[in-house]
Amino acid sequence: MACRDGLGTPYEITLELHRDGALYGTVGERCGGLLAGLARGVAEARAGHQAWWPDPDDRFPGEAELFALRYRARNGVVGGGELRCRLRTVPLWVPGRRGPAGEWRLTRRAVVEAGGDGGTGLRAVLTSAELGAFVEGIVAEAEDGLGPYRPGKPARTL
Repeated sequence: MACRDGLGTPYEITLELHRDGALYGTVGERCGGLLAGLARGVAEARAGHQAWWPDPDDRFPGEAELFALRYRARNGVVGGGELRCRLRTVPLWVPGRRGPAGEWRLTRRAVVEAGGDGGTGLRAVLTSAELGAFVEGIVAEAEDGLGPYRPGKPARTL
């Protein structure tokens, strides 16, 4: 959902969470800048070289929580949905080619969780490539949906 200033110029987005066609939450008022920055950060982390995370799919910007978007009413009450992304480190046992020898390999994944007040929710575990594509898709859809402003024309809902 596009946000426009008093002159009708688009400046930010708010996300509506849908599952099976039903709206269950609205989150992240004015979160476009945050998500665009995260998309750039994921791309930079994947392009860089990190000895600790040699696989680009394990590389993310920052540590722990990448974002937490909630709906906040004008009176400060929080409710109506939540979308958050946290990083998790998962150890995987990689068996040796011959015999019992093997090794532990650490992987990092982004856990994206969306939830509404009524208990409706979704969870996805993503590589850095998948998270980058997801966030870039949200930003691109918002930018495409805003289009030129014409007085009297309501903001387009994405």
